[in-house]
Amino acid sequence: MKHIYGPVPSRRLGLSLGVSPIPKKTCNYSCIYCQLGRTNHMTNTRKMFYKVKDIINEFKAILNKNIQFDVITIVGEGEPTLYLGLGDLIKEIKKLSMKPVAVITNGALLYEKQVRNELAIADIVLPTLDAYDEISFKKINRPYGSITYDKIINGIQRFSSQYKGYLWLEMMFMKDINDDESSISKYKSILNSIKYDRLYLNTPVRPPAEKNVSAVTTETMSYIQNELGGISIDLLDSEGFYSDIPGHQEAILSIIKRHPMNQFEIRSFLKTRNCEHIEEEMKELNTNKKIEIIKYKGYNTYRLK
Repeated sequence: MKHIYGPVPSRRLGLSLGVSPIPKKTCNYSCIYCQLGRTNHMTNTRKMFYKVKDIINEFKAILNKNIQFDVITIVGEGEPTLYLGLGDLIKEIKKLSMKPVAVITNGALLYEKQVRNELAIADIVLPTLDAYDEISFKKINRPYGSITYDKIINGIQRFSSQYKGYLWLEMMFMKDINDDESSISKYKSILNSIKYDRLYLNTPVRPPAEKNVSAVTTETMSYIQNELGGISIDLLDSEGFYSDIPGHQEAILSIIKRHPMNQFEIRSFLKTRNCEHIEEEMKELNTNKKIEIIKYKGYNTYRLK
């Protein structure tokens, strides 16, 4: 399928059925830690990339298979709020399923009233807040030229004061980039201006876009957690990957297109599918020219080029 994938394990949401309304790597940020690699289609213009009807038809087909999942998550391979049909897409999904609809967003377009109105009908909105000023914003998120830190923080603040659903903020911390005491103090000040239900603290666990980006230590994350009062995502559990695509290679490709997997996750995934030739499947993956294999933290991670 082109737009619906998973369910995939989410440490925040449980088993997440993914909905992707955005072409590959289409975003208004090019974050230094992005697990999909550098953004190759930078834009801040909202477009109707695909017909809402086409996405919903795929969603209906999945529902007919009675696959188990906990939440429907609109995220995909780029920034979902760039999709001009987002509001209609959420409405149509909610007509078909009682499961909560979540939107994972970088929050960059929350300064637009229309975007805030569209997200208002989602059950859970998870904006990212990685920076505390213009300098850190440009260093970490590398936004599209017209986007400023003041715009995005004002948008998040305004949305948080109006939104009736669950607002879960997420922050990414990286060693020697934004994990020092001064940075944490500035984050604390910013958080005091936002109304949110949960705060998730993250650090890169998959290969980032830039080689100089690395995870913070356990001790540092503990310090951050104590200072900001958030939840470290590393401490949460997740279930396994799923795909109803018959072919093992095709199933893996459909997942790593949006969610990179390491060698152990792929092997575990193949076992759940009762694959009898796991080594042969791994060899085929290792020679597939569409796949980028990155050695990170002592093991191989697979993602699409």
